[in-house]
Amino acid sequence: MLDAECSFKHVNDPEIDIYWGAYLGTDDEILVSGNLKGLTHDIERIRSEAKGKKGWIMDTYLLRRTTSAQ
Repeated sequence: MLDAECSFKHVNDPEIDIYWGAYLGTDDEILVSGNLKGLTHDIERIRSEAKGKKGWIMDTYLLRRTTSAQ
C-alpha cells in the first residue's frame, strides 16, 4: 500500500496498533510498531527524515485493533 498522505493520522481509535515499515528487505529497512495514537507523529517525522536523506521513500503499514480490545 502506498500512502503519501499518511492517512493513518486520521484514525482516532485509541485501540489501534500500527505496523509501519519503509525500504523493506533492504539494508535501509526501518520498522516501527505499537499504538497508533502514540506513534503517529514519530512515524511522520521518521518518514520525512528518511525521504529527505534518500530523496524517495517506499513504505507500507498495517492497522490492527489491539488484542486487548478483542
